Amino acid sequence: MKKLVYICVTAALALPALAVAATPGPANQAAAAKQCAAERTAMKAPAFKLLYGTNANRSNAFGKCVAKLAQQNAKNQSNAASQCRSERTADAAAFATKYGTGKKHANPFGNCVSQAAKAKAKDQQQATTNAAKACWSERQPDPAAFKAKYGTNANKSNAFGKCVSAKVKHTP
Repeated sequence: MKKLVYICVTAALALPALAVAATPGPANQAAAAKQCAAERTAMKAPAFKLLYGTNANRSNAFGKCVAKLAQQNAKNQSNAASQCRSERTADAAAFATKYGTGKKHANPFGNCVSQAAKAKAKDQQQATTNAAKACWSERQPDPAAFKAKYGTNANKSNAFGKCVSAKVKHTP
């Protein structure tokens, strides 16, 4: 009986920890908000709203963008941590020299993760902005033909997002 109670209590305590670990933290959300503001400026508001907005007037675009990029940033950090662990394992001294700060090469792992995650986010943001600009140009002459070509839902309202997604996937 004690064993069953122990297992139940352990499981009850573990579930909230797993839920918190899977959700992007405030730092990722703050960074995502800055990224979304930069994207909105770079691709212009109408294209930004078409890409991220999901309601009738697409007024929820900024919030949807922040949510998406915060998750993407969390994933980038996780991937960067794995890459940095591998690099640190290969040669710890060189790793500390390359990423550490100051005379004692402090915090090399944190610096490595931060640099790698920021670089990946920057690349993703640039690819998305370039793809959105290309899709916006393609859409301008004939919006109906554009919707027919890229749209996949009943009213083809997802055409712009599908176009951007397709172009980002084909970016090296």
